[in-house]
Amino acid sequence: MSLLRAKIQDVFNEPACEKNRGKDAKARKKGCSKPLTPGAAAGGCAFDGAKIVLQPITDVAHLIHAPLACEGNSWDNRGTASSRPTLWRTSFTTDLTELDVVMGQGERKLFKAIREIKEAYGPPAIFVYPTCVTALIGDDIEAVCKRAAEKFGLPVVPVNAPGFVGSKNLGNKLAGEALLEHVIGTVEPDDAGPYDINILGEFNLSGEFWLVKPLLDRLGIRVRACIPGDARYFDIACAHRARAAMMVCSTALINLARKMEQRWDIPFFEGSFYGITDTSEALRQISQLLVKKGADPEILGRTEALIAEEEAIVWKKLAAYRPKLEGKRVLLNTGGVKSWSVVHALKEIGIEIVGTSVKKSTVEDKERIKQILKDDNHIFEQMAARELYAMLSEHKADILLSGGRTQFIALKAKTPWLDINQERQHPYAGYDGMVELVRQIDLAIHNPIWCQMREPAPWDCQPAVREELPRTKSATATLHVVQEFAGTTADDFGEC
Repeated sequence: MSLLRAKIQDVFNEPACEKNRGKDAKARKKGCSKPLTPGAAAGGCAFDGAKIVLQPITDVAHLIHAPLACEGNSWDNRGTASSRPTLWRTSFTTDLTELDVVMGQGERKLFKAIREIKEAYGPPAIFVYPTCVTALIGDDIEAVCKRAAEKFGLPVVPVNAPGFVGSKNLGNKLAGEALLEHVIGTVEPDDAGPYDINILGEFNLSGEFWLVKPLLDRLGIRVRACIPGDARYFDIACAHRARAAMMVCSTALINLARKMEQRWDIPFFEGSFYGITDTSEALRQISQLLVKKGADPEILGRTEALIAEEEAIVWKKLAAYRPKLEGKRVLLNTGGVKSWSVVHALKEIGIEIVGTSVKKSTVEDKERIKQILKDDNHIFEQMAARELYAMLSEHKADILLSGGRTQFIALKAKTPWLDINQERQHPYAGYDGMVELVRQIDLAIHNPIWCQMREPAPWDCQPAVREELPRTKSATATLHVVQEFAGTTADDFGEC
């Protein structure tokens, strides 16, 4: 536990984070969030964050050393996609019971589980995750992993991020530390070249990185490692031989980017593949970094030619949507890099942003939003469900872009909704992804179901009766009423 405590303190003191640099020495040691109560998720614990970062490594066996519920809570919590291996979709856990805890059988059971996975699946590596229970009872995960690696002849990587040590974001960074300590730099590639790059913090949600990679391929740029989206263990082990890196989500793996720059001189920048302008700028910065590291300067010209060609194509495709979407009002209830990159992308086609949340966004993210919107009134830290419903029901936005947790608020307010978080079904990155995002917004806003939902129900439509109906209950009066209305037409009734 003392080793884990030292790692956490090191992660808290992140010099590449501007927010962290602005604190005094005492505040910096406390980190960005308070430690959690054991067993309390609080929106995502450290174990959950570590699993999010490492599970998309698709050919690795991910073994959870814990009671069954820990694995059930964290399995498949991101919509990442794999181009080939499927082992990452198999759930492995030691399934500790109360008897195992009382009798001290945790370490023995873990070693046995590693052996079974090795014999049945033969993965290139096994990642082992302790959780609150196994960390509190004192199982020496690192010692077991080291012994298993020597015994079975394959890397067994301990990922020390039990849930109670902190938030999901802290778990992201601890996962990066595990890769630095046990994986990156352990294999020397025989095909390193001057156009190799790393992409950090890209999760390949709905396969959207596959819309960007062909652009890099056309420039002759090879992605040595995409961490973690659609990654392979061998690629990550060789990632130290890349010439440059792009950071897609700085809040998750900025410590990984900074330490790779320190150890292996791999310069990095933070960029986005959401939107036309940001995608073009990301391609330019990648090429510029490669030239600084010794690549042929002719790649700069090829990059500009590719950007000009792709932008002409995408603007032509978007021209069909502009008349229908220009001036439409969008409310974003998301966070992180999407809080500014999606805002920038939508404003490019004339869509008005009436508000965007900045939950889980860095100081840099918030500054970018202010520069784009030119108004702080459209930025909110977090909007309560009641306030969100009131805003939508008053028709202050034509569509809500958010995650799945707020979709029912939009439906209750009879407002179109589109998922842009990790559970989404459509890729939105790159030039083609921008066209798909606009297409989905158009389909959602102009779906005829919304007009029908906003109309009064048929039973709320009352006929416009000329005279008050008789209130007698006699059969004679009832017959008289029927005869009176028998000759009426549709024009005699009011409209719904």
